[in-house]
Amino acid sequence: MISRRISLLVGIAALSLGAAPKPHQIYDVVILGGTVYTGSDEAFVGNIGIVGDKIMYVGTSNDLPAKRIVDAKGMIVAPGFIDPHTHMGPELASNDPKTRLIPAFLMQGVTTAFIGNDGGGSPDVGKVLASAQTKPVGINYAAYIGFGAVREQVMGAGDRAPNAEELEKMKGLVGTAMCQGSLGLSTGLFYAPQSFSKTGEVVELSKVAAAHGGVYDSHIRDESSYTVGLAGAIEEVLTIAREARIPAHIAHIKALGVDVQGQAPKIIAMIEAAQASGLTITADQYPWSASGTSLVASLMPLWAQDGGRPALLKRFDDAAQREKLRAGITENLRKRGGAEKLLIVEGKYLNRTLADVAKERNEDPVTAAISVIRIADPGVVSFNQSEGDITAFMKMPWVMTGSDASGGHPRVFGSFARKYAKYVVAENVITLRQFIERSTSLTADTFGLTGRGRIKQGNFADIVVFDPKTYASQATYEQPKLLASGVRTVVVNGVLAVDNGTMTGKAAGRALAHKPTGVCK
Repeated sequence: MISRRISLLVGIAALSLGAAPKPHQIYDVVILGGTVYTGSDEAFVGNIGIVGDKIMYVGTSNDLPAKRIVDAKGMIVAPGFIDPHTHMGPELASNDPKTRLIPAFLMQGVTTAFIGNDGGGSPDVGKVLASAQTKPVGINYAAYIGFGAVREQVMGAGDRAPNAEELEKMKGLVGTAMCQGSLGLSTGLFYAPQSFSKTGEVVELSKVAAAHGGVYDSHIRDESSYTVGLAGAIEEVLTIAREARIPAHIAHIKALGVDVQGQAPKIIAMIEAAQASGLTITADQYPWSASGTSLVASLMPLWAQDGGRPALLKRFDDAAQREKLRAGITENLRKRGGAEKLLIVEGKYLNRTLADVAKERNEDPVTAAISVIRIADPGVVSFNQSEGDITAFMKMPWVMTGSDASGGHPRVFGSFARKYAKYVVAENVITLRQFIERSTSLTADTFGLTGRGRIKQGNFADIVVFDPKTYASQATYEQPKLLASGVRTVVVNGVLAVDNGTMTGKAAGRALAHKPTGVCK
């Protein structure tokens, strides 16, 4: 099907895409004869000339003398993919140069990633961005300041509202981070202690981000039926966007769990009504039916997380609270589809479901969950989404590709490749052009990544060349660290990071600081 779609587009005139080649220009790299998707236009068979870190020619001329030719005949050539939601901060700051290359991303064609999501981003955004100067990285990255990190620094982990002084301190941290280059404010309102906040508190901090041209990014308060419900959590995002006058972005949009499966059309209607009213609302999505989180976040009632892990462990042994706690865990387990739907992906019970652990320990699933959490809070993969909801969200023109990359889940190594192989090639949910544009230019435009997200003369040379027949995820839930197949070439800022399907070891990524508007002290 892909070859048929491409054949329909081959031959589109590309002369309008850029000026003619400069006489006597010697290009550093020329990508020759591929089917080029620019991120904005119909595909055409043509060539790309790169000088330094910039694209200097896009078109059909063959008069492109070069130091290096990349033969892309039969290949798809696209802008480097941009991942708006990851947890790759530790890898990008690692002391290991090979880890900082981020092979899992480069071998999918991902050349830019956002970090600090779910409210976890360091308040010292300047330090986060400066790290690339002393620790070279394989991909570009941009960073959020995280509400969770800010709240914990100022208020600790308790369940209470800030006083006036604390609120001003938090606003000050957000303002400083914005002036250091933060993309905006990220929240994870599902997670304690962020879950203890009220909407008004988030609005006040979002106003500061808005004053500097930032975005409000949120792992919403409830993707299921834990507290306010999925629709209630979406309404909260819309309220924050409206009252703070800020563009809002919904992280890894989904309908999680048996109580809300099938609600995608309702949620889409809510968002599109808000867009029609003048709000700027976007979302990202990973193409997997299983989410990834921790066992505590999956099963422990929010009230039981007040005070952090030490307080939770004490509650396990408090006879007065035991039955209430067990009832809450039982209900949350039901929402997620039962013990067989929770796969533990790290620690002592690696690659075993909670049901397996319960059987092994001769305990009921609730007791087994408590027993495991006493040891640690392992990551889990939670199978909780329906294909109908996944495809409904994916078809929306305001939903971009993301990974929510975090350890133990195949989405780190395979999200972009899986979306192509499953939802473009195998199931025809979206077209190849839609996949590419929602993985590149939509993301760049939404977050103001100037000069990226399109194959265009003068833009930075972030480019992926992949084989339309073999580009696919190889990672599975049982083997989540297998590299994707099918990527032939990746260029990051004009440097070959992947050459003929092999990592070159070159670290050409950059920290991308957002340019703040407003007054910075």
